[in-house]
Amino acid sequence: MRHGDKIKNLSRTKAHRDALLANLGSQLIVNKRIVTTLAKAKSLRVYVEPLITKTRKGESKEQVMHQHRVVFSYLKDKHAVKELFTVVGPKVASRPGGYTRIIKLGTRIGDNAELALIELVDFNDVYGKTATAAAEAGKRTRRGRSKKAAAPKAEAAEAKAETPAAIEEAIVVEETPAAPVEGEADVQKGTEE
Repeated sequence: MRHGDKIKNLSRTKAHRDALLANLGSQLIVNKRIVTTLAKAKSLRVYVEPLITKTRKGESKEQVMHQHRVVFSYLKDKHAVKELFTVVGPKVASRPGGYTRIIKLGTRIGDNAELALIELVDFNDVYGKTATAAAEAGKRTRRGRSKKAAAPKAEAAEAKAETPAAIEEAIVVEETPAAPVEGEADVQKGTEE
């Protein structure tokens, strides 16, 4: 039984697993997206997101230096730490969490392993436009805001109120049937000669 065992071991020892996640984490920070197996991507998300959160904390110089040292103890790559605090940290400062996205890519041909693309959300050009627009609009809550939701509904009600008036003003023209041609009259009556 594995009750309470929530660590995904990835079939590795603790030292091997830490080295693997440190390498994957530093490559993710430097390259902004990597392709790996789905199990490694899920473990990497749990490993990297708290490190990205550490870039947002601390106002004083001592606190920032301390966070640099803490992150370096995990990643063991000074170039990745510098990239994290200078490029990634300021860009994700407004995001309240969820810095990574995992996209399933199917299976690998050689060993049938499930592949996944893990990327930093704010560095994707395709999806990034909607994320920045939402951040500029303001903070979102799970419950929603009633004032903003009521305004579009009121506009829709006004649009519906205008349409019946336009329909009433329209002039109805009835079509009169044209006089039938000689051959068509017999066909319409159902008689044949």
